[in-house]
Parts: sequence; C-alpha cells; structure tokens
Amino acid sequence: MTYRTLYELSSAMSPFSSRCPGPTRRSFLELGAYSLCGLGLGDLAKAAKSTEKEDPAVIFVWLPGGPPHMEMYDMKPDAPAEYRGIFSPIRTNNKDLQVSELMPMHANCADRYNIIRSVHHTFSDHGGGHKRFMTARLPKEPTGTLNDSPAMTSFIEAALREKGAAKGGLPTNIGLIKKGRHKIDTFALGAAWMGNHNTPFIVNGDPNEKDFKIENLSMNEAMADRLQDRVSLLRGVDNLRRDIDANKTIGSMDGFNRQAMDMLFSDSFRNAFDLSLESDSVRDRFGRHAWGQRAILARRLVESGARFVTIVMENPYVSGIKMPKYGTYNWDSHAVNCHLFDEAKLRLPIYDKVITAMIEDLYDRGLDQRVMLVVTGEFGRTPKIEVNPGTHTKVKQPGRGHWPGAMSMLVSGGGMRTGQVIGATNDKGEHPISRAMTPNDVWASILLHMGIDQDQTFLDHGGRPQPILPFGSPIKELLPS
Repeated sequence: MTYRTLYELSSAMSPFSSRCPGPTRRSFLELGAYSLCGLGLGDLAKAAKSTEKEDPAVIFVWLPGGPPHMEMYDMKPDAPAEYRGIFSPIRTNNKDLQVSELMPMHANCADRYNIIRSVHHTFSDHGGGHKRFMTARLPKEPTGTLNDSPAMTSFIEAALREKGAAKGGLPTNIGLIKKGRHKIDTFALGAAWMGNHNTPFIVNGDPNEKDFKIENLSMNEAMADRLQDRVSLLRGVDNLRRDIDANKTIGSMDGFNRQAMDMLFSDSFRNAFDLSLESDSVRDRFGRHAWGQRAILARRLVESGARFVTIVMENPYVSGIKMPKYGTYNWDSHAVNCHLFDEAKLRLPIYDKVITAMIEDLYDRGLDQRVMLVVTGEFGRTPKIEVNPGTHTKVKQPGRGHWPGAMSMLVSGGGMRTGQVIGATNDKGEHPISRAMTPNDVWASILLHMGIDQDQTFLDHGGRPQPILPFGSPIKELLPS
C-alpha cells in the first residue's frame, strides 16, 4: 500500500510511474488532505481480502556513517594498540560472543540475537556505501545518494502490493526519520525507475514530543473546518471518482472508497501511532527520546500491519545529553569529527539500551517468529586508528575512517536460530577470513523471511525485466532450525 503526496495518483498509470494525470485541482481541494495515493484505496481494499496468516515483517535499523565494528561487536583485544583501541570485551550469556564493555545490556540477551562479522563490499564513500547496501547493486556513481537503481524497499513495496499484503489500513513500507533528514534521497531510499509511489511512507519528527503528528496524514485546520465529518469527506471522494471516470484513467472504485475511509478513521489505524497507549515502564525501558520512541513506534506499526519499517538512528544527543565538542552527529567517527573513544562512552550506552529493548520487547511479546530485526550501517571503520586535530576541539584525537572491507551487524527474531557469531575477520579486523558475504546475502535473508521471491522481476523503463535481487543467497545460519 502506498501513501504519497497530494499530487500523486499511483493507481492511474503503470506500477512504476512517479506522476499521474487525471483529477483536477478542484477535485483534490474537495477531497482535502488526501489523494488516492494518500488513501491507497486499492491497496486498502486488498488489505481486507488478504489471506496472509503470519504476515512476516522486518524492522530495519539504519546507522548512517558507519558504526565502529572494533568498538562494538568485533573487538580485537590481542591486536596491536594502534588497532585494538582502549575498550575491553566483556562476556555475555552466549559463550561464543563477547561485546564491548560499553554495551552491558547486550551481554544479558546475547542468546536472542546473532552477530554477523563478515559482510563486506568495496564502496568506501558514504554515498556509494549507502547505494551499495540499499539497492543491492553496484552503483554507477560511487558518490552521492541519488539512486540509479531502486532501493530494495521499493522492490519490497511493489512485491508486497502484488501479494495484497497490506493490513489494517497502514502503509506496508514506512520510514521513521528525523525531520530535516527525511528526504527520500538522503539515505539512498529512492525508487529510481520504479517511481515515487514505491518509496517508504516517511514519518518524520520526534515521537517523544507532545505535539508529534503524522504530517502526511493530518488535515490542516482550514481543511478540517471544510470537511466537518465523514459525509463531507466521502462526498469529496465521490467527486474525485467522477473526475477519474470521466478522464478514463482508472475504473470504478467499486465502493472501496467508503471502506478505505472507514479504515482511515478507524481506531486501530490511529492507535498504531499513539504512543500514549504504551505503559510508562515500556517507554522508559526504550528511552524517552527520539531513538527509543521511534523504536516503540516501529513495533506498534508492525503489530498493526506494516511489513517493513526503517528506523534511522543517527544523532545520539536526541537523548538530552548536550553534544560535546568532541562529539559528532552520526556514526562517522573520523578523528576530525570526534574523539572516537570519548564519544563512544556517550553514544554506545544509549544505543545499547535501545537495541536491547527492541530485542527483548519482540521476544517478550511473542513477535520473535514474525518480526525480523536487522541493525546495520553502510560499512565499518578502519581497523587502524588515525590521529588528527578535531575540527571543533582543535586538538589531536583518535578516530577511524571509512572501511567497507569489514563490518558487523546484528540480526534477531524472524524465527531464526540465535546466539550465533557468523563469520570472522582476521586478527586486526581488516577483512573476512570465514563466511565472507555481501549486503545481498543479508537482503536475500530478509526476502526469504518475508516470503518474497528474490528472482521476481519488474520491468524497467526500457521494458527490461529486473530481478528484485540480482545475486545473493540467504544466510544458512539464519534459517529456522
């Protein structure tokens, strides 16, 4: 299901068109803040007929900038000092895994997740790394985040639509991103030739704020005055339908407009976004800040029918801690940006709390079979520590550069076997020495969990069939036992 801007009408053209002609501006004004794309009427109708039993879903946590694998999940205490850093690994409840001393909560639930240490690629620029990971293709341009191939979320959106997988009137594909960083190309989430209606429905802002609202679903005050009740709104839908029929752009809506409006105004639809329905203890466990409350919102959304929810976790100082001069906005821990170790002492405990809350919450609610959690960035950091003057501190400080040669990621839930360390890097954390994999293998595992055929094809603008995933195999260690 797609929720798009006021001026898009996804049903009126090919599945991969980004714009569509037809209804007049007057029709849109009569309809108010919603368009056919905004309502996703056809998809809402499919939701009522969906026969999916398990409704597998994914929560995808994106850590832009590249998290430092050797300070988190792939520590090398026996490496030379210029590689290993200053932190010590600690034992977990999984005898095969040690994690950073800055992440003690990870130690208590290590039997409920897996760490993959051997994913790698060759694109060391942020833009190239984002595109390489998000599109599962080799980008034509190694910089910039404007996609020349559709993001995997676009393929997933289109495949789920064909399966009639929408539930409860919610979009199937949602992105939870900070306002100001929410443009679709910021993190290479663009749909390229598949069209804008195959991009995530973006929910920006801080769910922890009292005035938080879903901008794309909110009518402004003037429009609300005009559309005083459902009857008025439905009249607008009827007028829009007549315009559409007159233009012969799409067929009759077959009465689904009223069904769609009922879904749109249903308690279950609005309740999915209402964090006040969560207990104080749950909200406190996740953290009363944007990272924590987006994480709760993601779980509420998949509970209510969303199938793929992306959460961007960049700036840890949304937690209320003032960013120090040695801090940095995202995970890009160059020495010029931050003091790698001092900043980690602030960042990693916040991350530790949120991610472990997500893991424990999925299991405690019995969602661990249905919902797969993936936590990753676009690459790792240079194994060898660099020392340079900080831009803000003006003094020499340690950091690490971009490193696509090795990265670590966390996966949990999805009915998979857990408590595993999958793959390994050499003694300096430079490159895989066992189970070398690419981002495509991660996506193959995600698609398998979601019941999507990775070989399914869609026609590009040239009429050429393009597979969802051009190469890659599901990670066998993640398969249910």
